Amino acid sequence: MQAVHSVEVLLRRDRWVVAGGVAGAVALAWAYQLYMVWGMEHGSTVIAMLMPNTQSWTAFDAFLLFVMWVLMMVAMMLPSVAPTVLAFAEVNRRRREQQSPFVRTGVFLSGYLTAWVGFSLVATAAQLALHTAALLSPAMVARSPVLGAGLLFATGVFQWTPLKQACLSRCRSPLGFVLTHWREGAAGAFGVGLLHGAYCTGCCALLMALLFVNGVMNIAWIAVLTLFVLAEKLLPWPIWPGRLAGLLLCIWGALVLTAR
Repeated sequence: MQAVHSVEVLLRRDRWVVAGGVAGAVALAWAYQLYMVWGMEHGSTVIAMLMPNTQSWTAFDAFLLFVMWVLMMVAMMLPSVAPTVLAFAEVNRRRREQQSPFVRTGVFLSGYLTAWVGFSLVATAAQLALHTAALLSPAMVARSPVLGAGLLFATGVFQWTPLKQACLSRCRSPLGFVLTHWREGAAGAFGVGLLHGAYCTGCCALLMALLFVNGVMNIAWIAVLTLFVLAEKLLPWPIWPGRLAGLLLCIWGALVLTAR
């Protein structure tokens, strides 16, 4: 009887364990971002290796840049996916109580993060291409007004598209998504996490591309984008605030072009 009670207590603590793990990962990722900013301001040799320079980058430089993007995506996106991770953990808890097969929540989260690892590969390749074309400043800001305005226009228009709303709707219904797409086994959990990550990437990839507008390592800009993603996914607001943001981005893009 005591053993059964202990198991029940452990099951109830699952949510706190998962929440603590997610919070810890977010804290470490943000600590890394702050270290990167500090290194840029204080001339760290390691951080300098990630900065655009007059020489061609090596494969190791590209790898460090890729790591930077991965950790940045963890810092920016993991807070907004926390409700879905907790929903998955809750379904797992109930299945264990019913002695049904279950998988670790980390498998689902690994699938989700894999989607953003894929995005990080694309972002790394894009940054290398922009660096080669001399379109980035030493602060990793787009030098070309056309490039900056293009990113702002593209993101602003995308905020009004059905594709944006379709992806966002999946991100705003954590428990519904988990229950609708549940698959058995570790491969199934990883696949569901990957699918959720794909919807999330579709929803937010262009927002992440705006990092090139105000600086990839501009910590205030990173925080603004993170908070906007959180608001879009978690606040019970109607569709118009996101579209208003899209309109403001288009106006910003027009101002960037006229200021040439």
